[in-house]
Amino acid sequence: MTDDSNLLDVLVAQVEDETLRSRLSREIELLRGSRQFGLVFDRHLPESVRLPEHPVRKGVRVALRDESVPGQAWRVIRFTDSSRKVAVLDGDGGEVPVDELVVIREFGEPVYPGLRSVERITNGSGDAPWHTVINGENFHVLQALRSTHREKIDLIYIDPPYNTGNDGWIYNDRYVDTNDRAKSSKWLSFLEKRLTIARDLLKPTGVIIVAIGEDEHHRLRMLMDQVFGDQNFLSSVVWIGSVKNDARYTGGGLDYMLVYAKSEETLTEAGTVWREPKDGLEDVLAAGAKAWEDSGHDAEKASRLLSGWWSKNKFKYEPGLGDNVKVDADGSLFKVENLVSPNPRPNLQYDVLHPETGQPVRMNPNGWRYSQDSMARLIADGRILFGPDHRAGIRKKTPLIDMSLTGVRPTFVRDRRAASKRLENLLGDRRFPYPKDHEVLMRWIGVTAGPSAVVLDFFGGSGTTTEAVLRLNAEDGGTRQSILVTNNEVGSKQAKELRKAGHHPGDSEWDALGVFEYVTRPRISTVVTGKRPDSSTYSDGVAANVEFLDLTYLDPGMVRRGREFQSIAALLWLRSGAVGERIDSIPEAGWALTPSYGILFDLDGLVQFATAVADVAIGGAAPALLFVVTDSETEYQHAVERLPVGIETVQLYEDYLSNFTVNVEGGVR
Repeated sequence: MTDDSNLLDVLVAQVEDETLRSRLSREIELLRGSRQFGLVFDRHLPESVRLPEHPVRKGVRVALRDESVPGQAWRVIRFTDSSRKVAVLDGDGGEVPVDELVVIREFGEPVYPGLRSVERITNGSGDAPWHTVINGENFHVLQALRSTHREKIDLIYIDPPYNTGNDGWIYNDRYVDTNDRAKSSKWLSFLEKRLTIARDLLKPTGVIIVAIGEDEHHRLRMLMDQVFGDQNFLSSVVWIGSVKNDARYTGGGLDYMLVYAKSEETLTEAGTVWREPKDGLEDVLAAGAKAWEDSGHDAEKASRLLSGWWSKNKFKYEPGLGDNVKVDADGSLFKVENLVSPNPRPNLQYDVLHPETGQPVRMNPNGWRYSQDSMARLIADGRILFGPDHRAGIRKKTPLIDMSLTGVRPTFVRDRRAASKRLENLLGDRRFPYPKDHEVLMRWIGVTAGPSAVVLDFFGGSGTTTEAVLRLNAEDGGTRQSILVTNNEVGSKQAKELRKAGHHPGDSEWDALGVFEYVTRPRISTVVTGKRPDSSTYSDGVAANVEFLDLTYLDPGMVRRGREFQSIAALLWLRSGAVGERIDSIPEAGWALTPSYGILFDLDGLVQFATAVADVAIGGAAPALLFVVTDSETEYQHAVERLPVGIETVQLYEDYLSNFTVNVEGGVR
């Protein structure tokens, strides 16, 4: 940097306002660290979030609740009297009634997150994992999850704002539209912060899928290369959702999904191979079953019936799916393949004896496809189809179900309008534009994550990802667990109408129409219970446990040991895997234990706590995680020594705030 840069440091040091001085210093550091190559954009700082429920106290930063002065904030200097109903603000803020103010926090200022339960739906077994839906600013939720789920997430799927200029997404408490010349730069800054944390949450074998439209696809690809590394790029999936027949050039209608690994090298070392069922396989199996019944369980007749069906329908399916498929003596289907070696090789030219005549069967001059030992194993396994005698050749028979998987195609066609119509039917009316298709997500979750995966979506929107996980579990018996993060924002058009009516964020009229309360929560509740918001029947429901939670911001001035435990109780439960019962209060004994985790609140109860843990461990049901509440490292180590070996232990600080403080040096304590 030049001397001009040093002069900037001198000038910034003269700024009296501490917050402004800190902000300017960060901006200068960003300029010093600008990259000369790759994706270049401004890191717009700071983002901020409104905290309508946070008490207005001396020293906090506030804005007007009615948003009449957008982007303007003040700090509370004092109150006019002991009633604390009127605040005196710095600068030109003057005196303002407290009920007209709302506390704001900039990203970078320490915050103390908690979780408050809104609703629990128990419709699954007691040992089934809980699916969680968190309403809150996703940046702060991600930071909290970094303390509960670091390197624990198998798959992240997100559908962030496409930044077309028409979606009216909110950045720094304001809508960004097509007239904002910095919209792409703001969008990249907005995403980079979140993707950086998301990377910390993925397991070493984890995968992230980001949906995006054509407007920002190229920039997102570069940003993902920057955050995850271009060596970890796996695919750019193309979804053809619609085609405009009157378009001047091409029909458009494309959506994309950029797929990256946390570490492609680790995925490879783990032997990961993505496969999915061949499209149409179920139809062929069903046709075979019908042919078997219609034939009176005659394999030859059933094979002829199946062949006739395939001749009429094969144009609908992948080439070769039903070619040379026969019905076996037990009604199962198998595919017939030749056994001729593609090239003449002496070591593959040997006699294969017919099981009835004992004579060598007819062999092609090239020889067989398999070695003599491999051929012997195939014969022993009943995988070789012999003719009536040795004068016929032999063929390999492979159960069709064993050939059911194929490579994953990165391009697919599915009408995007179907998801909108289905959501409208699910909720009883139209509440959300352009939801994602849950069946599309079921496919990609099934392909990229195992049956016990933890799946995170921190741009949860209407809740499609959670529904996809719920239905996929119901379909294949999996125990996948979903964590969905959304907010309670309203659309830009609806926000204008609400403001005209005199309503503002935090008002009950406003919040009732937010996406969490109006769309996400009723949608997932309807899927699980089968009952729509108007109590009409939608379905029989799905066997699953779901909890809806609000992100809260604790006031450090009000927190004392034990008083705010309930606010972090859900975080500890999430940290332990969100299975079974939750410890929501401090028992008189000073400790609590569930099948999945335990908490020692008072070291005076260490002996009893250690004994209880040892007893369940002997029975083979030891919890996976134990928390010990103490500020003393010595006391903590002493407690660990008394607890059974092999159980993970975590130290909790007694004030509870320190455990999950975010934005301290860019992370979580």
